[in-house]
Amino acid sequence: MKRIVEICCGSYYDAKQAALGGAERIELNCALALGGLTPTASVVRMVKESLPLKVIAMVRPRGGGFCYSAEDFEVMKAECRAVLEAGADGAAFGCLDEDARIDAARSRELISIIRDMGGEAVFHRAFDCVRDPFAAMEQLIGLGVDRVLTSGQKPKACDGVELLRQLQERYGSRIELLAGSGVNASNAAEIIEKTGLSQVHSSCKDWLTDPTTVQNGVSYSMAGGEHSLCYDVVSAELVKKILERVNAADPQEKESAEECSGKSPERAINA
Repeated sequence: MKRIVEICCGSYYDAKQAALGGAERIELNCALALGGLTPTASVVRMVKESLPLKVIAMVRPRGGGFCYSAEDFEVMKAECRAVLEAGADGAAFGCLDEDARIDAARSRELISIIRDMGGEAVFHRAFDCVRDPFAAMEQLIGLGVDRVLTSGQKPKACDGVELLRQLQERYGSRIELLAGSGVNASNAAEIIEKTGLSQVHSSCKDWLTDPTTVQNGVSYSMAGGEHSLCYDVVSAELVKKILERVNAADPQEKESAEECSGKSPERAINA
């Protein structure tokens, strides 16, 4: 099975860097500092109209956990329709109840909206908060979810490889599994080898400086130390690097690369 590296993006700029680096699929968000919230329909539309990317749009109305109020959920349904109408190829969501179990009724509603609009349904890392990952996975399969993003219920995917391996062995033929959190060029191939997954999710994060971040004693800093005047962005170079590492041992990708050796992401974007 072909290996896929999905890039976590927080803006149109990020999406362009992902495409320049050779990515084919992104998860598009805003407010990554809060774990990722729903992007605007305008950004989704700009990405789809100008970049050769498959876009999974986040549908998350606030930071914090995943047990939503009635008002939150009404917003989620509206945002789900908005991002798909803007051209997103799918939506990532996660709804849990107060006992940290899958909220089946609300998940079913969102999946119905996504399906009716021809999109892919992705359950995001809310999965890493459920009490019983095996029961939850069975439930998500039954609901018709296409893919689950998970770190194996650990802060970083490299620490969750055992659960990821078990989930892949039990359910890999019935649902797609995507390993995310702390995935980078140095560990992505190893995570794939140890778990049997074919898909990973990475932020490929770098920093850009905005000198107006701290002025007159007023600070909007997102990070400390050397990055106190910076905001995080996707790095095209880091995207290239993780793709090279992941695909180095993938025979299917080698064959594809030989067939398409005359093409470049830059030409595709600028055409």
